[in-house]
This record gives sequence, C-alpha cells and structure tokens, in this order.
Amino acid sequence: MSTSSTGKGPLAGIKVVELAGIGPGPHAALLLADLGADVVRVQRAGMFPGVMERPQWRGRTIVEANLKDPADIEKVLGLVEKADVLLEGFRPGVTERMGLGPDTALERNPRLVYGRMTGWGQHGPMAERAGHDINYISLTGVLNAIGRKGERPVPPLNMVGDFGGGSMFLVMGVLSALVERSISGKGQVIDSAMVDGALSLSHMIWGMRGMGLWTDERGTNLLDTGMAFYDTYETSDGKYMAVGCIEPQFYAELLKGLDIDPEGLPHQLDPAGQDQLRKLFTEKFKTKTRDEWTAIFDGTDACTTPVLNFTEATANEHLVARESLVEIEGVVQHAPAPRFSRTQGGTPTPPPETATPIDEVWAN
Repeated sequence: MSTSSTGKGPLAGIKVVELAGIGPGPHAALLLADLGADVVRVQRAGMFPGVMERPQWRGRTIVEANLKDPADIEKVLGLVEKADVLLEGFRPGVTERMGLGPDTALERNPRLVYGRMTGWGQHGPMAERAGHDINYISLTGVLNAIGRKGERPVPPLNMVGDFGGGSMFLVMGVLSALVERSISGKGQVIDSAMVDGALSLSHMIWGMRGMGLWTDERGTNLLDTGMAFYDTYETSDGKYMAVGCIEPQFYAELLKGLDIDPEGLPHQLDPAGQDQLRKLFTEKFKTKTRDEWTAIFDGTDACTTPVLNFTEATANEHLVARESLVEIEGVVQHAPAPRFSRTQGGTPTPPPETATPIDEVWAN
C-alpha cells in the first residue's frame, strides 16, 4: 500500500511512477504529489537522500530496484501497469535500453502518460549531450538578456531552465495528457525539454523584440534594469528596495514617496534621461534605511518593496497570512500551490526513512 499522498487534492487517485533522477524530474514529481497524486519513486538500493536532497523527496513512497536486473525491471513494469503517469529524466534512449522505454511501457499500459524530461529534448544535434540549467538557457537568448549594461550575463539561479522551463512544463504536459486521455482513453509520450520551456517563458520578450521594443544589448530595456523605475536601490543600512513602477500612475506614487517634485524631470520612459533619474533615485534611497522606506511605501501602489533574504521572508506578514511556507522536518519550504476552493490538498508528508517493498505498492 502506498503512503506518499495525503489522499487529498485535485489529483487524488492518480498514480505516478517516478524513475529516480535529479533536478526538474523530482521537482515535477513533488509538484504532482503536492496536488494529491500518489507518487512512487523508484531508485537503486542505498540511494536515500543526504541533507541537501531530502526535502525534495517529500510526499513520496520510495521503492528500491536494480534497473539492470531483468527481474526488477519486471517488477517496475508491474507498477507501470497500474500507474497513470511515468516520469523519467534520463538522456534519450536510456530507458529503452533498460527495457522501460515508452513503447514497452505503453504496450503494458496503453493509458499511461509517459513524461520525459531532458535539457535538450529527445532529438536534435545536442540531444545526447550533458548540460545544466545555465547551458540550456544560454542557447535561447535568455541568459544573455539577464544582467546589467556593460556587465556579463548573470545566471538566474536555476529557476528558468530546470524549474520554470523544465519541471513546470513537464507537469503542464502531464496534466494536459491526462485531460486528453479522459476523452480518447489513450496515453501518450511527452517530450519536455528545458530549452523549449525557457523559450516559452520568454514569449513576451521575443514579442517585444519582434516589435522593435527590445534590443540584444543587456541592461538597456524595459525590464532588465535599463529603466530607472525598474531596478533595485541600496538603502542607508546597506540593504535594498525593489522598484517596479512601470505604469505612470504607479510611477507618480514612487516620486511622491521619495519626496521628489516631478516638475522638470526627464519623462519616465525617456532613454536619454535614465541616468539622471537613476542618480536621483540612488541618492534618495541612500537617505533612509530599508525598513523606513518599507513603512513609507506600505499601503501604496508605488510597486516598491523591500528585498528580503530567505530568512526574512519566513516572517513576512503577507507570506505568513497566506501560510505560503510550511516546515517539514525542521526545513522551511513552500506550501503546495496553487490553492483550490474545493479540493485543496493537505500538508505534504515527510520523505520516508526506509523503502517500501515494491510488491506491497498498489497491491490492492
């Protein structure tokens, strides 16, 4: 009997087999478990997580199998026969060589949604190559666009490739295929590639570029610190405020909060006036602490907020009010999202300490 799910959430009753991997594959499995799916992670013996990995394995049942042993492969295929979804994050062709490829899996279970997560995709000149988030987004134009004018590109942690372009699009593919299956009765294979997802996330930037409203020169555009009203500013105590007042009425609120007379200033969107505005804003923000500025802009539409570190975020009144963070085994982490009015899931279960015998999973 599997115990990975709380039995609540919109995906309650959906069974998922996760072939153990790293990065976006496990994150996608975590998100499905957060939504109520019953997720069984298949991994080799003795692979229980260390300190870094353990929080990422919440909400699962774990079984152990030697995927080079035909007898264990047959046991995994027994799970596949009962599953709705299989997730794998190996290089193209690896699961085929194991005997767990999509043709074999779908033959055993024609209703199976077979989700494949890679950086480069299942085909193309680079499909077989290794890579990480920074590599996948470097070829899409996204990495080049992130950074200040005259400075080198800055990796946006691994949010854009691994998780934004990777796991989120894999989950979207799985959910879409499950909806389609309810009509056709048939499963299918999902080729989810981080390069494709990153490009999809950057749709608005590509659109602006196509309309002549975005250039390839970093730090000169609307949302890349090219405009003084969309940037961060240091305060007198060495902390920072985030300013994002794009609309003119919100920009007016910024000037009011900073006690700046708009008379005689360059126009908000004038590229030639941005250095003057940035210098003015920089000087103003340096006159007070971050908390003083936070109080000044509290309750306004100036789109000006404090830049918090992770520790500070745990005490933020808005995040606390929404219970956006939960603590599991002493580790603060995100609560399941989004929220549901009728089928909200429960608090994710901690990762198990021991493996469940594979024969006991979904036995009933």
